[in-house]
Amino acid sequence: MNKDQVKGLVDEVKGKVKEAAGVLLDDKGLEIEGNVQKNIGKVQGKVGDLKEDLKDSL
Repeated sequence: MNKDQVKGLVDEVKGKVKEAAGVLLDDKGLEIEGNVQKNIGKVQGKVGDLKEDLKDSL
């Protein structure tokens, strides 16, 4: 697991927590912020996966 995968996973979890807090607190801004952070984390994790695949193929 490389640092992009780890950071992506951490951001994804943080985003899920923010999103859930936004729903519970009826705060649309926090909910949207969490959703964005969650999706950024997913993308970063995929970038890390791609880097691992490239490293393994070399």
